[in-house]
Amino acid sequence: MTTQVGDTTSELIAKLQTLAPEQQQQVLDFVEFLMQKYAQPEKNQETPQQRILGLNEGQIWMSDDFNDPLPDEFWMGEGEI
Repeated sequence: MTTQVGDTTSELIAKLQTLAPEQQQQVLDFVEFLMQKYAQPEKNQETPQQRILGLNEGQIWMSDDFNDPLPDEFWMGEGEI
């Protein structure tokens, strides 16, 4: 650890100790946020699997009129479809 980093760390700790516990929690939350924001991705993460076209073909059924416009009665709240 260089002298400048050590001085900064010491100064940060000294100032942190003067804060109320609620404020210290806010500082901790912010530090954790920064750690997540600037975290390096792990090198051994698995790559997502490739999708396979047609894998679930025939597993779903969709009505022939699925894409047809809905009747005005539906939008006006009148009766059933």
